[in-house]
Amino acid sequence: MLSTAGIVQSCHADRVAPSRLRGGALIGIEYFLATLLAEFHVVAAIMAAVYVLAFVCAVREIMNSRTSQGSIAWILALALLPLPTVFLYLLFGWKAFDDYATDRIRNGRAARPLRAKDLALIDRETSHKWPVQVKVSEVPFLNGNDVELLVDGRATFDSIFAGIEKAKDYLLVQFYIVRDDALGQELAERLIERANAGVKVFLLYDDIGSTGMPKRYRAELRKAGIKVAGFNQRHKFLRFYGPTRINYRNHRKIVVVDGEHAWVGGHNVGVEYLGDDPRFGRWRDTHVRVSGPAALGCALLFREDWEWATGEVLPATPPETVATPGDQSVLVMGSGPADKLEECAIAFTDIIGRARERVWIVSPYFVPDTDIRTALYAAKLRGVDVRVMLPNEPDHKLVWLASIAHADAMIEHGVSIYRYQDGFLHQKVVLMDDQIASIGSVNFDNRSFAINFEITLWFADQHTIDNVEAMLAEDFKLCRQVDLNEVRGRSMWMRFLTQAAKLLSPLL
Repeated sequence: MLSTAGIVQSCHADRVAPSRLRGGALIGIEYFLATLLAEFHVVAAIMAAVYVLAFVCAVREIMNSRTSQGSIAWILALALLPLPTVFLYLLFGWKAFDDYATDRIRNGRAARPLRAKDLALIDRETSHKWPVQVKVSEVPFLNGNDVELLVDGRATFDSIFAGIEKAKDYLLVQFYIVRDDALGQELAERLIERANAGVKVFLLYDDIGSTGMPKRYRAELRKAGIKVAGFNQRHKFLRFYGPTRINYRNHRKIVVVDGEHAWVGGHNVGVEYLGDDPRFGRWRDTHVRVSGPAALGCALLFREDWEWATGEVLPATPPETVATPGDQSVLVMGSGPADKLEECAIAFTDIIGRARERVWIVSPYFVPDTDIRTALYAAKLRGVDVRVMLPNEPDHKLVWLASIAHADAMIEHGVSIYRYQDGFLHQKVVLMDDQIASIGSVNFDNRSFAINFEITLWFADQHTIDNVEAMLAEDFKLCRQVDLNEVRGRSMWMRFLTQAAKLLSPLL
């Protein structure tokens, strides 16, 4: 048998195929070791680069730490297993959205309250009552809106399509998922019709959520003059310089017609959202239409996203007057990784902390962080009716397992957990006392609170709150409450799986 030195020398001398060397055959591990030793300087250089990059990532994590638990986990992994941790950190840990924050400043969000003041649109009493939500949103509650609650997909898309049909000036359309199925084709046809009528149409989608969208679909829209963009098209996921963006998605669902009407909620564009996918059956979701000043707030968020995605600044001429078709007060809250603080989590933690009678939370994904868990436990101890409504069946298995672990812990602390039985539950709704309600795209997990770009509409008028209460009361009738016997009766294997999934909560 050849010595290692002989193998290396023979490899260099003959440069023959891997399966043959002078003096006999060389297979398996011996050839691998020979090649490794022969190219040792290359391997050493690669490993040195990995360690340098791991050091840079560790320093950055220390300087930008938000939670000690997450930062310690990253730092230990980078020190003990730099490969492949450095690449995982670039995908999931390195957050840099200073450029988005710059675009937001350029778009003048900070000046919006002054403009609203000039137009006498600010609901001062409600804004004073909810200062945390106002400061997080950087805009006040605005009066003069008409609000319509839209239950499930048929009502939602009937309303959206009716609004699109009436568009005269511009259409802003943004979804996390846009599928090329029957619903996606109907949306495309309606947008093309409006574009042919001279309406300026913009479509923004998320690259991860809409990975199945074919080029043909986009080409048909662009051929009609519609401007189409993926959120990360100017900020590629895998780059030779700077952080990657694959972990940061735009989860917002916004449709704005002429700055007068807006639709926001949990629906995406796909037949499953109409309940036409046999895998899920009925798809329980909630959207809301707002007509009035709040629609301009939704348009502002779209403009910020569009500029960051494309580099194109959409023209914005402040209206001399703003229609006020109703008397309802609405606040538009945009949140995302460009925020200096985890402002979405702050807003919802504040609501839970102020509850005195009830907190009803509906979310398809329930993976709360420590602050939210603590706030919910404290609310229960105050005697608040704390309920969490979750789907009974999963659409994402890993998140569902982690959600079970968190929900079981809630039950142990006296929080009521309900599992929806009549199809798949996907709505994102919160109701606190008879004081305030929220509808939007935010799930109760770390991804929505700190990683994704999201939108939430807050409502403080009694009419909308009563409608949300009546809607959720009907939903609770279609749920079963999970009790302690069910929790304690879980198999050891199920407990292991749910607790293991729970460890990944910061990334889910």
